[in-house]
Amino acid sequence: MFKSKVKSFYLSALLLSAPFSYAGWQLDNAHSHVNFVSVKKSKIGEVHYFKELSGVLKDNGKAEINIDLSSVETNIGIRNDRMLKMLFETNLFPDAKISGNFDVNKIRKMKSGSTFDVNQSFTLDLHGKKQKMTTKVRVIKLSNQKIIVSSIQPMILNAGDFKLINGVEKLREIAGLPSISTAVPITFSLTFNVETR
Repeated sequence: MFKSKVKSFYLSALLLSAPFSYAGWQLDNAHSHVNFVSVKKSKIGEVHYFKELSGVLKDNGKAEINIDLSSVETNIGIRNDRMLKMLFETNLFPDAKISGNFDVNKIRKMKSGSTFDVNQSFTLDLHGKKQKMTTKVRVIKLSNQKIIVSSIQPMILNAGDFKLINGVEKLREIAGLPSISTAVPITFSLTFNVETR
């Protein structure tokens, strides 16, 4: 019996010490955030966010993130509905998609608790328009099974680049506001859990 326990112990130790065969990282929606700020009357800023995110960072470095635009949360129900219908037009464009490439070999070699910053290029597909963008992000390796990719500074999205100007104007008119900014600051923090095979 003693020999059996010793054999079982060494087998467990071997399995725990064996390197993962990575299939990539899956986005953890519960611990991820994409926020944006609207500014009205030139001086009143309000923070909004999306409740439903999904995506993957593949083992070849390709990242694909999907934002369910119908999950927008502004903390005012009627404003949520207006954004869906007048701004995002979710009946035609239900999602925003982000794609880019990361240096996954560098991420794998990182020690737990370490970080690195990088100017990250990506493509944003929103409201039927695609734009290449770049922003500075920080990659944090919490453990061999979990990483966080977050913005270091706000990224500015210009509504005109995605044919959203008319939607912004409709929101302004129906709310009776003198102005709503068409330059929108965006921040994000995305948590990924490793998938193994």
